[in-house]
Amino acid sequence: MDVDFIFKIAAIGILVAVLNQLLVRSGREEQAMMTTLAGLVVVLMILVQRISDLFDLIKSLFRF
Repeated sequence: MDVDFIFKIAAIGILVAVLNQLLVRSGREEQAMMTTLAGLVVVLMILVQRISDLFDLIKSLFRF
């Protein structure tokens, strides 16, 4: 697994956590929740792409 991949996921998590805290403290809980959900969707899209690449690699390994 690539270290850059892990750092990218961690950076998104830290950014979303900071934005969440800023929005909650300013009284915008709904926008904080939407920010958290948007961060989760971005991370899941990245993970789905990596899993798709993994399945393509496995498929190519077992192709005759």
